[in-house]
Amino acid sequence: MTTRFSSVGLMGRASDPEVSRMVGKLAAQLAAAKAAVLVDEALGAAPPARALPLKELAAQADLLIVVGGDGTLLKAAHAVAARPIPLVGVNLGRLGFLADITPEKLQDDIAAILKGDYSSEDRLMLGSRVLRAGGNEDFPPVLNDVVVQKADGGRLIEFETRVDGHILTAYRADGIVVATPTGSTAYALSGGGPILHPAMDAITLVPICPHTLGDRPIVVAGASEIEIHVTDTHGGRAQVTWDGQHAQPLAAGERVTVKRSARPITFIHPRGYDYYRILRTKLHWGSTRTPHPS
Repeated sequence: MTTRFSSVGLMGRASDPEVSRMVGKLAAQLAAAKAAVLVDEALGAAPPARALPLKELAAQADLLIVVGGDGTLLKAAHAVAARPIPLVGVNLGRLGFLADITPEKLQDDIAAILKGDYSSEDRLMLGSRVLRAGGNEDFPPVLNDVVVQKADGGRLIEFETRVDGHILTAYRADGIVVATPTGSTAYALSGGGPILHPAMDAITLVPICPHTLGDRPIVVAGASEIEIHVTDTHGGRAQVTWDGQHAQPLAAGERVTVKRSARPITFIHPRGYDYYRILRTKLHWGSTRTPHPS
């Protein structure tokens, strides 16, 4: 068997023996399909696979197969943002809204994908900038969300939010989540935000524990530019985080702007992929649960 992807990368969480076992199985399958196999050096690799730093792997591969949960896929999305290559997710995590290939169907689904039997979709990513008195700083695109929030317990923070230069409102809250449609099932969902289909060209703003009950989540156009101006931290600390993986402190008077990244990211799914089935499965929609014994 041959493949339309000449070079395929593999990555996953190095500390998980099940990930290592599955990556080894995939490497053998890819080599048999005459693909050059590149493995994240954190996992190690045996010939014919080559171990590379993740940044170099992302620069050389035509496809990246990610073994693990959604957190691992977020890391992969960050790694390929500069040169967006397609991602395939193999779910070994608990919730798995992003990684949709199960271990039971792994080899069959990968074999079909290698032959070109798959569907693909582009997903919006967000770029951001922090505006400080000492200068502005741009940050790499994220797949889920940019979050401005208090960085410690205790008092809430105050901030003003604008959309395309128009004042939306001034919040007194624990923070705000600015989420992509992909990120609508992450932090934004736990904050009471709506679920958006990944194909939508939209951005969701979800206040975190707002002091005023009338402050509700809002969905704006995907082309919108959002500005969050931290006006008061009430003696506490504030921060901005990107996909929950990176954080920087924010002081009163500093601003964060968020807008759609110039490039989307592409996900590849096996034939039969059904986003609504994933929602039903992960959120237990329509299921009848056995009551917990009292």
